[in-house]
Amino acid sequence: MITLRIRHATTYRYQQPVSLGPHRLMLRPRESRDLRLVSIDVTMTPPTVLTWAQDVFGNTVATATFQTATDTLVIESIAEIELDAVAWPVFDIAAAAIFYPFRYSDDDWIDLGALTVQQHPDPAGQLRDWAQGFVRTNPTDTLALLKDLCAGVAERISYQSRESEGTQSPIETLDRRVGSCRDFAVLFAEAARSLGFGARIVSGYLYHPDRNNVTLGDPGSTHAWAEVYVPGAGWITFDPTNRGVGGSNLIPVAVGRGIQQVMPVAGSFVGTSNAFLGMTVEVHVTS
Repeated sequence: MITLRIRHATTYRYQQPVSLGPHRLMLRPRESRDLRLVSIDVTMTPPTVLTWAQDVFGNTVATATFQTATDTLVIESIAEIELDAVAWPVFDIAAAAIFYPFRYSDDDWIDLGALTVQQHPDPAGQLRDWAQGFVRTNPTDTLALLKDLCAGVAERISYQSRESEGTQSPIETLDRRVGSCRDFAVLFAEAARSLGFGARIVSGYLYHPDRNNVTLGDPGSTHAWAEVYVPGAGWITFDPTNRGVGGSNLIPVAVGRGIQQVMPVAGSFVGTSNAFLGMTVEVHVTS
């Protein structure tokens, strides 16, 4: 077990005071058998009223409302967690799902719902055909197939950090052969869905104390990855950016059907069209 401190600060700057609309914050790590939240403190400038709720996925969401105009918005979260995820997990997959293709139970199929449906158009079947290329035999080992797909994303796509908003479609990522971690996550999840799996996007933080062993990303940074539901094992973590399986160095904050549902901060302002000057994000994950 390791105790980690996560500091996440987001700063927005404007040319003149603007009126801020409600902001949705997803900053509270998701507790599980592997992760225990010790404490979290969220502070904002200017002062705000925070209300907390859970969304349909069980994510903890804070909504901030503002009473005064401002030319600077600072959102800072400091969380302390205990992480106890194993580096090399063993997945106890149900006998009926060891080999692909398999059929989800009726209950699983209903509950997975939209998580099994591709969210981006693939009219020519380009993504489906690419994903099918990882199916070596029929039947084939389910976990090996998903691991190959995860590694295949990293082999096909070159990593490129991108601070601008938005995410590429899977077809764009395949064609451009370059993308950020959120592009990798969306491509992997959509490819898994094209094969009939239930998949979801995860946002959170990446931690690795040894910079020499991290090829993509800083020891502490925001990150995006994906999870695939396999009967018996449940939700299995896949980090295609770093070719990782399991979450020993990942701190999940939010899960959702699409990347737009798990953004750490989302909000609006009312002001002139050129009022927005820029945004900076600082993340430090330390033991």
